[in-house]
Formats: sequence, C-alpha cells, structure tokens
Amino acid sequence: MVYYDKDGIVIRDLRRSDAQTLTEEEVAQGWDSTIDKYEMRLRHQAEGRSIALAAEWNGNIAGYINVYPDAKSGAFGDLGYAEIVDFSVLAKYRRRGIGGKLMDIAEQIAFSYSDVIYLGVGLHSGYGSAQRMYVKRGYVPDGGGIWYKDAVCEPYHDCRNDDDLVLYLSKHI
Repeated sequence: MVYYDKDGIVIRDLRRSDAQTLTEEEVAQGWDSTIDKYEMRLRHQAEGRSIALAAEWNGNIAGYINVYPDAKSGAFGDLGYAEIVDFSVLAKYRRRGIGGKLMDIAEQIAFSYSDVIYLGVGLHSGYGSAQRMYVKRGYVPDGGGIWYKDAVCEPYHDCRNDDDLVLYLSKHI
C-alpha cells in the first residue's frame, strides 16, 4: 500500500526486497546492522501485529519506521496504546523531509488505533537529531525514568550509554 507520493518522496509498506538494501546501506554508513530486524518487522506485519513502512527518495529506498497498534513492551506496554518503533532515514537521504513525512504517516496510522502513541529514543549523541525532532513534534517524557535493556533502570544502578538505553516519550491526540 502507498500512503504518500509527492515531490520525490513515497511512503509505502515495507517489502522483503527492501530488507537487503537497507541492511547493506546501514553497514556502508558504519552501523552494526543485520537483515534480522527487517525480517522480524516483515513477519510482524504479516501476522497483523505491526505496520512496517518504507520511504523512497526518487525511487531509492531511504528509510523505514514501524507502528505497533497494540504494543506489548516499553513504558506503556499492554495499555492499548500504539508504539512507533525503529525509525531511521539513511544518512545520505537526510534533510530532505523524508523523516518528517515518515513520522506524519506513522502518527496518522498510530492515532487511528489509540489516542496516545509512544516511542523510546536512545540517549547517546547519535540520537540527538531524533530527540530534537520528537520534542518539536510534541512528545514528552513519560516520567518513569530511563530504561535499559527493556526494563526500568533503577536509580543509582549501572547502565551503559548504548542503543539499549532509552527514554520513553508519549504524545496525546
């Protein structure tokens, strides 16, 4: 399904053929990436658990995002809220409005399922642009502190500033 098609940007359902390209592009930009996460997202989509979206820029795969309408994990898991998960635009396609349009479509989909949507954002500097974007889009911290490896990181406990250290943010319709 195509959700958006204008000015060189196409937002559509993620396809199996996208998985290899995205993996190769992430590795080329220095990420420790495998095809496994895309295969999982495609499986979840086939099972009806998620909506996996891809973005194209002038016919080239440029990014991805996933919506879980009834998320089961994270700060708001099992509350009937939609979660936005695993959002990225490849570095060479950034600053073209692709990320904003991916978020627009993901939020439209998420809000069609619940009046609250949430997401987790990493805390290291690699997530800086995402942190700023989420705040500008009206997301606020959940107030429960940070999470590490899918659990609340208790005060004064050790954690590591890696991709598993996240802050959950929510947005109300």
